[in-house]
Amino acid sequence: MIVFPAIDLKGGQVVRLAEGDMARATVYGDDPAAQALAFAEAGSQYLHVVDLDGSFAGRAENRAAVEAILECFPGHVQLGGGIRTREAVAGWFDLGVARVVMGTAALKHPEFVKDMAREYPGGIVVAVDARDGLVATEGWAEVSDVPVAEMARRFEDAGVAALLFTDIGRDGLLKGCNIEATVDLARSTDLPVIASGGVKGLDDIRMLTLHAPDGIEGAIVGRALYDGRLDLAAAIAMAERA
Repeated sequence: MIVFPAIDLKGGQVVRLAEGDMARATVYGDDPAAQALAFAEAGSQYLHVVDLDGSFAGRAENRAAVEAILECFPGHVQLGGGIRTREAVAGWFDLGVARVVMGTAALKHPEFVKDMAREYPGGIVVAVDARDGLVATEGWAEVSDVPVAEMARRFEDAGVAALLFTDIGRDGLLKGCNIEATVDLARSTDLPVIASGGVKGLDDIRMLTLHAPDGIEGAIVGRALYDGRLDLAAAIAMAERA
């Protein structure tokens, strides 16, 4: 199982939101590249980066920060946030992004996302962000009438690399990952699932590793790292043993 430390970008700064609310942002630093290096020094070979401003704007808003991260991080960078055009997808892959995460585009333009998955095998991750079991889009500002499991089924045979499932009601709140909902989704689809939202410590990582055979590929960890509640090296070691 993979542990993905997260770097969320807002105005060029490293932040964490509470429940996806841009007005409830906590700033953890103004040097995203330095943060990426710190995660690498802790042993991380993977990184999850989100352009939060881009999620709302529908285009890259923290490009300079992402480029700085790509230049210094020696591992695999997974990037999301406002990536909704062919040009944007191609541009990020050309710069060295390993995976592109698409959420709003996946719901509103699924055939386009399937085309990208065919064009970039193993490179497209579909974000399934849920509020009360329904898919949210536009930086989580809008909630659709599409259930999470239905969204997942739409992409089962599309060649996407994984589903990134986030329980918005737990994100950034350190309530603990919604293990039950994440595992239920993994069991309902043939696609690997990455857990996100609320991871608060090693117990969450341990529980997710137990369900790796059910299809849990990895976990996104954010605020728990920045607040010192989770040791990244320990989390990576636990996940690798699984």
